[in-house]
Amino acid sequence: MLEPAVNGTKNVIMAAAEAKVRRVVFTSSIGTVYMDPNRSPDVVVDESCWSDLEFCKNTKNWYCYGKTVAEQDAWDVAKKNGVDLVVVNPVLVLGPLLQPTVNASVLHILKYLTGSAKTYANSVQAYVHVKDVALAHILVFETPSASGRYICAERMLHRGEVVEILAKFFPEYPIPTKCSDEKNPRKQPYKFTNQKIKDLGIEFIPVKQCLYETVKSLQEKGHLPIPKQAEDSLKIQ
Repeated sequence: MLEPAVNGTKNVIMAAAEAKVRRVVFTSSIGTVYMDPNRSPDVVVDESCWSDLEFCKNTKNWYCYGKTVAEQDAWDVAKKNGVDLVVVNPVLVLGPLLQPTVNASVLHILKYLTGSAKTYANSVQAYVHVKDVALAHILVFETPSASGRYICAERMLHRGEVVEILAKFFPEYPIPTKCSDEKNPRKQPYKFTNQKIKDLGIEFIPVKQCLYETVKSLQEKGHLPIPKQAEDSLKIQ
């Protein structure tokens, strides 16, 4: 997980410098931004925040560790080689699938529809539509004044809110109604701002629409069977 992220990033930026490209847009992750146990809950997470590498290492969160090292190296290599670098930091990306297979982000939703997850976790997650992530890349590429990092996120939801939305749209599936952790208080979302990317002109697609389009795409690509009663009601309509 570390080597491709770090070395791949360096190689691309070095190649960009040699080719004298005008700007490099690097897809990073919210994982480079918010993993900091020392941050106060009142602090609004913005583009100036960085994940704590020691914390990522100690908790064996190699995804966030690798992404953070890769992005920090990207800034370092870009600066040394005079590359105009702009970074997009998306949260968990949902929406219609381009590829025929299921990726990790969408699997996060699929498990609540197939019955494989009997409960939902006491945790929070920020979400964004794949079309907004694509648009963010175009905007930071084409806007001359764009610089630095851009958090790309629509909103945060507790897993309990996710399953509620799914159950309203798709009541025919065995969506869990119980939390796996009923002893501890419900986890609260951290505060974040997406104003910087909004200032470039993005109007985010609401997370409810992201979830709806994700499930419809899973159905269309054959990853999620449509229950018979739902098929019958569609025929009647």
